[in-house]
Amino acid sequence: MEDVRVRFAPSPTGFFHIGGARTALFNWLYAKHTGGKFILRIENTDDERDRQEFLDVLIRGLQWLGLDWDEGPGVGGDYGPYLQSQRSDIYDAYTEILKREGHAYEKDGALYFRVSQKPQTIHDLIRGDVVRKEEKDFVIVRANGKPVFHLVNVIDDIAMGITHVIRGEDHLSNASKHVELFNAFGVAPPLFAHIPLILKSHGSGKMSKRDTGALIENYAADHFIPAAVRNYLCLLGWSPKEDREILPIGEIIRLFNIRDVNKNNARFDEKKMAFFNGEYLKALPFAEFFDRSMAVLADSAIALEKFDGAYVSSVLELCQEKLRSLVELPNFVDYFFSESISYDREALAKLQLKCAVRQRLGEFRDAFAAASGVDDASIENLVRDLANANCVNGGEYIHSVRFAVSGRNVGPSFFGLVRVLGRERVLARLGNFLAQCP
Repeated sequence: MEDVRVRFAPSPTGFFHIGGARTALFNWLYAKHTGGKFILRIENTDDERDRQEFLDVLIRGLQWLGLDWDEGPGVGGDYGPYLQSQRSDIYDAYTEILKREGHAYEKDGALYFRVSQKPQTIHDLIRGDVVRKEEKDFVIVRANGKPVFHLVNVIDDIAMGITHVIRGEDHLSNASKHVELFNAFGVAPPLFAHIPLILKSHGSGKMSKRDTGALIENYAADHFIPAAVRNYLCLLGWSPKEDREILPIGEIIRLFNIRDVNKNNARFDEKKMAFFNGEYLKALPFAEFFDRSMAVLADSAIALEKFDGAYVSSVLELCQEKLRSLVELPNFVDYFFSESISYDREALAKLQLKCAVRQRLGEFRDAFAAASGVDDASIENLVRDLANANCVNGGEYIHSVRFAVSGRNVGPSFFGLVRVLGRERVLARLGNFLAQCP
C-alpha cells in the first residue's frame, strides 16, 4: 500500500466550526493510524470572504486540539505553497493541459469543463461504490479569471499526492465532478471517505456555526480540556466498540480506521461534551488542575490573595470531582472566599417545607461546637448521631447546614465542605444565618 497522504483543506471564511474540527480530526487520526502524512491546505481564494482573523482562529483551534500537521503553513513541506492564493501559477499550468487535451472550452468569458456524460464511480471507504453522472458542463474558471473550488481542489490533490480524501457527506454531490477532472488529467482519483453530517442537539438539520456549542474557540474560551473535546469529537460518527468512550488518544489512534466510520448522521450532544470534560477534569493530576484553576480564578473577582495557599489548595481539591467545566469554577467556590453570602428566599422556603431548618441548625451548631474533630469521618458520625438521636433523616442536617454556610443547595461533598471551611467559619456562618432566618 502506498504511503497515506490526507489533507484538511478549510476556507478561512468564518470561525472554526465543530464539523470542520471533526473532519480535521478524522484525517489526522487516519494519518496517525497508518503512519501517513496529514497536510493542512488553506483554500483562501475567496477575496470577498477570506479574512486573516479567521485563518488565525483556525490555526489556533487546530493547535489547541493538538492536531499537528506534517506539511502546511508554518511547517513547510515539499508540495507547497500551502495557501491556494499563492498557487495560481500551478493552476494556470494544469488548466492549459485541459485546454490542450480538449477538456475545456471558453464560453461567455468563462472557462467550462466538458463532461464525459458517462457514469462515474466514486470508491468510498464508508459508503461503498457510489455511481453518479454529470449531465452538464460546468465552469472551472470564472470570467474574472478566478478558478473555482472544483478545479483547484482536484489540482491540489494531484499536485500534493493526496491518496485519501476524507470530508463531509455534503461533498458527495461534488465527487462526480472531481472524478471527471481526475480522469481528464489522466490521474487515478484518490480513495474517498464521506463522513456523516453532525446534526443539531435538538430538532433536525445540520449543525451550523450559529448553533450552541458549534464553535471550537468557545470551548477554548470556556477552559475546556482540549483532550476531552477531541475525545468527544471522535465519537461523532465513529465508535471504539465494547461500550468504551473515554480513551487516551494513543488508544484511539490505534483503534481508528476510516472504514469503521458510520454512514448514519451523528447528533451533537452538548451535555455529553460537558460530561466528557468533567471526566477529564477529574483525571487531571492535581498540580495541573490547580494551575488551570488559578488561571481562571485570576480573571475573576475573587480576592485569593487574602487566603493562604494551603486553604486555596484544599478548596480546589474538594471541587475537582464535581466540576463539568472550569468556567463554572468562580461561581462554584466564591463562598469559600467571602463572608458576604446571599440567600435565595424561594430556595429557603422550599427547604423549610421539607424540614425544621432552625431546629436542625441549632442542633448541629451545638454538637459541632463541642466536637473533638473536624475531619470528614468525624463530621459524618456527628450527623448520623444527631439524626438517630432526633429520629430524623440525616439529610435534614446536611441540606440545612449546606444552605446556611454557602447559600447553595448543591456543591461539593458536604463533609469536605464543612472540613475545609473549618469550625470557626462554619459556626460564625450558622450564627449569622440563624440571626436573619425567619
